[in-house]
Amino acid sequence: MTEILMPRLSDTMEEGVISSWQKQPGDEVAVGDVIVDIETDKAVMEYEAYEAGVLEKILVAEGETAAIGAPIAVIAPAGGARPEPAPAAEAAAVPAAEPKPEPAAEAAPEPAPVATAAPPRANGRPAARPPSSPLARRLARDHGIDLTALSGSGPGGRIVRADIEAAVRAGGPAAPAPAAALAPAAPTAPAPAVQARADDPDVEAVPLNRFRKVAARRLTESKREAPHFYLNREVDAEALLAFRATLNEALAPAKVSVNDLVVKAVATALREHPAVNVSYTEENLLFHKRVHVGVAVAVEDGLVVPVVRDADRMSVSQIGRETRELAAKARDGKLSAREMSGGTFSVSNLGMFGVDSFSAVINPPEAAILAVGAVRDEPVVRDGQVVPGKRMTVTLSVDHRATDGATAAKFLARLAELLQNPLLIVA
Repeated sequence: MTEILMPRLSDTMEEGVISSWQKQPGDEVAVGDVIVDIETDKAVMEYEAYEAGVLEKILVAEGETAAIGAPIAVIAPAGGARPEPAPAAEAAAVPAAEPKPEPAAEAAPEPAPVATAAPPRANGRPAARPPSSPLARRLARDHGIDLTALSGSGPGGRIVRADIEAAVRAGGPAAPAPAAALAPAAPTAPAPAVQARADDPDVEAVPLNRFRKVAARRLTESKREAPHFYLNREVDAEALLAFRATLNEALAPAKVSVNDLVVKAVATALREHPAVNVSYTEENLLFHKRVHVGVAVAVEDGLVVPVVRDADRMSVSQIGRETRELAAKARDGKLSAREMSGGTFSVSNLGMFGVDSFSAVINPPEAAILAVGAVRDEPVVRDGQVVPGKRMTVTLSVDHRATDGATAAKFLARLAELLQNPLLIVA
C-alpha cells in the first residue's frame, strides 16, 4: 500500500487544506487521475496520481488541514482485494496521521464547510460529481451549493465560478446535510460568513480567507525582515506606445500589452545586470543564472504571482501569450506548483486601474519588484519646446541586504533606456 502525502505545491506552502476529494474509497485510480483538490496559500490546485491502484482510505476529510508530508490517503495496489467503501462519516472522522498544532494566530477554527458528502448511489457509494473547476468546487462548498443539481456553462458542461455565483444569487440548490454521525454537539448551522459586530452594528466583520491570512503574514515578514529602499523613474512612453501599435498591427489578431513590453524589458535588463537577479540568505547571496519573472495577477481571493520562466529568451508575443494563459489559470484556480514558484524578480502593474505610481512589497525570496503606473498625458519639453507627451512612472523596491543603491540605480537606468527605445528590447 502507498500513502499519499500532503505535497508541497508552492515554495511558500507550509500546510494545505483538502478542498474536495475527486475519488472516494473503493474507486480505481489511474496514473494522471485527479484525486483531490488542495487549497494552498496561493490557489486551489489539482493533485494527480503518480501510480495506479485503488483508493483504500481517506485520512483527511474535506475542509481539514494537513502539514506538508502528512499522510492524507492510502492507495492499495491495483489487482489486490478491493476495500469496502468507507462511509463518509468514517472517512471524515479519521484524523491525519501526524496532526500539526495550529499556530496561535489561527487558533480560532474557521467556519465548517456545509457540503462534505455527495448524495449516495444505489450501491451506497457517493454519486460522481459533475465536471467542475477547483474554484467552483470550493465556492460551492463555502456557500452550501449542491454541484450535482447544477448544469455547467463551461466547456463540456463544466461547472465554473459563474455558475456557482448564479446559484448563490438564486438561493440554491442546497447541498445535502452531512451524515448524522458527523453532527457536533453544538448547533449544526454554520456561522454566517458576515456578522455584525456586537460593539458597532454599522460594521460587518468578514472572516479572512486563507489567501488573505497567508498574504498578510508573508508581506508583514517581508517588510519586517527585508530592509526595503525605493527608486523612482519617470519614463517617456511615447515610443513604447508607438512600438506596441506597430507590433499589434503586424501580429493581428494577437495583441501585445504595455505590460508584456515591460516584462520583456525587465528580463533583458536583468540578464545584463545579474546583481539584481539574486536572492539573499543568511549564509549566501544566490545569483540566479536564469531569469524567471513573476507577474502579479489580481484574483477574487487576493493576489497570485504566476511566473514567466526564461522571459529573457522569449519574444514579446510569446510573453504576451504566456502571461494571458497564466492569468486565465490564476482566475480559475488552476495554476500548477511549477507555474507559481521559482520567480527571481516580480512585476506589479496597476496602471490599468489609473494608478500613477506606487511602491510594491518585495515577494521573498526575490530581492526586488517593479511597480508600474499608468501611462498619462503630460506636457514635456522637446528641443526647447513644450509639447504633449506620454509619461509613465516605474518604482523599484529593493532588498538592501541583497544589493545596494548604485547597483539598483544602474539597473533602473538601463530599464528606462529599453522602454524609451523599445527596438532595443527585440534587438
